Amino acid sequence: MTTNLQGRGHLLTEQVNPDSLDLDQLSSLELVELFNREDAKAVAAVAAAKLQLAEAIERTAECLRHGGRLFYIGAGTSGRLGVLDAAECPPTFCTPPEMVQGIIAGGAGALVRSSEDLEDSAEDGEAAIAQRQITQLDVVVGITAGGTTPFVHGAMSAARQRGATTIFIACVPVEQVECEADIDIRLLTGPEILAGSTRLKAGTVTKLALNILSTGVMVKLGKVYGNRMVDVAVTNQKLRDRAMRILQDLTGLSREAAGFLLERSGKWVKLALLMHWTGLEKEEGLQLLSQYQGNLRAAVASYKNNEQA
Repeated sequence: MTTNLQGRGHLLTEQVNPDSLDLDQLSSLELVELFNREDAKAVAAVAAAKLQLAEAIERTAECLRHGGRLFYIGAGTSGRLGVLDAAECPPTFCTPPEMVQGIIAGGAGALVRSSEDLEDSAEDGEAAIAQRQITQLDVVVGITAGGTTPFVHGAMSAARQRGATTIFIACVPVEQVECEADIDIRLLTGPEILAGSTRLKAGTVTKLALNILSTGVMVKLGKVYGNRMVDVAVTNQKLRDRAMRILQDLTGLSREAAGFLLERSGKWVKLALLMHWTGLEKEEGLQLLSQYQGNLRAAVASYKNNEQA
């Protein structure tokens, strides 16, 4: 990292936005309209980084396919967004909690109480990597809007030394802050409406990028059929209803029949669909899915091909 932490005013995320100089004089409607115009830049920034994001999806999926884990690491808003994305993977895709993890400077307490002073320790970032025994099978995504966070850079350096795949996400151009990483993703949304407040556009664009990364990886891992979350965890009434609707939509079964099928499968939508489409019982279906690493489409195609042979 080459940036001088004593002088950060040149960073894109710290600059003054010329379009919001009269921010404190705007009406509420004008405020909303200004935010709406500026937030559109987040979508454009993701589009500009599409090749790097696609590569991140491919490499991360490959690592997870072979037993690796995905770690997000950051401080402040960046760290909270990583923890949020990680926390949403188990209910959405029924992943084990250890598969996708968020690491934030200051630990769990920093999620609800400002601990931004803790981001200045590169040693703490290195220790976080060592504590989780990260290996060459794992992927570490360092998130820092301004690109300079020592906690993140320490973690990235330690992860590289351990052979992990490293991905760097920042909202400043490479010429302002460098970072040695396998994939370097720059999401350039420009100066914030409120100068330096990177919870705004920088936070929005980071959330967009993490949505794409984690969902794309889960698609590649076979946790989606069409655009349905067939690995949804059926843990409450809302998710049970979603599971039932997926089964009804894809099989044409009545709600009662779909409920019976869901119970027979052990409340696993993917297995229920396989059982319905192949006529296999639960244990046979589990074995077939295992052969195809949980990919429902591949498992069903294989069964039908064997039936026709």
